[in-house]
Amino acid sequence: MSLSNPEAERIVRSGVAALQRGDPRAAAAAFEQVAASGRAGAPVWLLLAHAHRATGDAAAEEAALDALLAIEPGVPRGLIMKGDRRAAAGDARAASSFYKKGLNAAAAASEPLPADLQEKLVRVRAWLDINEGAYREHLEREMAKRFPAAGRSRRFQQSLDILFGEKQACFQRPTSYFFPELPQIQFYERSLFPWVEALEAATTGIKEELLALMRSRELFQPYLVAAPDRPRSDFHGLLDNPKWSSLYLWENGRPVEENAARCPVTFAALEKVPLPRIGVRAPVVMFSWLQAGARIPPHNGAMNARLICHLPLIVPSGCGFRVGNEVRAWEPGKLLIFDDTIEHEAWNDSDEDRVVLIFDIWRPELDEAERAAVAAMFEAVDSFPGTLKA
Repeated sequence: MSLSNPEAERIVRSGVAALQRGDPRAAAAAFEQVAASGRAGAPVWLLLAHAHRATGDAAAEEAALDALLAIEPGVPRGLIMKGDRRAAAGDARAASSFYKKGLNAAAAASEPLPADLQEKLVRVRAWLDINEGAYREHLEREMAKRFPAAGRSRRFQQSLDILFGEKQACFQRPTSYFFPELPQIQFYERSLFPWVEALEAATTGIKEELLALMRSRELFQPYLVAAPDRPRSDFHGLLDNPKWSSLYLWENGRPVEENAARCPVTFAALEKVPLPRIGVRAPVVMFSWLQAGARIPPHNGAMNARLICHLPLIVPSGCGFRVGNEVRAWEPGKLLIFDDTIEHEAWNDSDEDRVVLIFDIWRPELDEAERAAVAAMFEAVDSFPGTLKA
């Protein structure tokens, strides 16, 4: 059947009027006529799907939706209706796929969503929550037959958490230097490093040296200090703020002599630690003082060729530390080793101060030649005279 544009528009208007007066069969007939003429665009197929839904013809509704989505794959209403049809047919996987794409399409819409569509989105989210819960229960039940939760590795359990959206995959995003092909590990287990036990055994002596230093509060300076030769860039109110303070034992790649004399136990405990030697950049060793109520917002470290270590010394309850999607508590005397180029944050929600010893180490995956090359590269960077003029 051939229709002119004016004829097709007239028939579509008659179909819409039929829907509005509660006659979906007449509406479907009108829209089918336009579809048969080859003049049906996405809006007509969507109207036809609505008309068939109202008549209860599920197969015809789904055929109209398929035609709609072949023309416009990202129509939120069409995607949700297609999800409804798959859910009604018992195909939960397909329904979930269409629903999720419909939610994403709606979220990307540039115009405000009509109230009725927003109600549909609420219904879809509730369905997805129930379905995801049932899916996880099924998977856990089946997995328990061969791999009970108690016998799973931490990494595998984390993969399940990511699969179900309870955690996110987190990656290195260094702000300065990226060394490729290194594993994406948030926290390294202490048992991997043979020097950890000896360092932790020195915790009592290290803490005694810290407490002596803390009697002279002026020895600690804000960790973030404005540099007169660089643009000022505050970090959530922590620039020049003593709420996050530090006292350096190693700074600019060398020991701070007066503090070395004050902390012989600490320096001796670090002798067998693989501190990176990178010109004026490393090692960095310091006591980090986070005052009561202070928070260090999410951020990323500069380079992924090293790891950061925390030896907790004074840790009141109410403190927390997150790297990527994993939160671990500081426990006095138990080292935390982590990749600081993965987003991390810290908080002290207690009414007491928290202090940890912080130092960096080479990543164990770098061999000696690679470590030497990284150090040489940064030494070359730092030797650049910087005399160019604008």
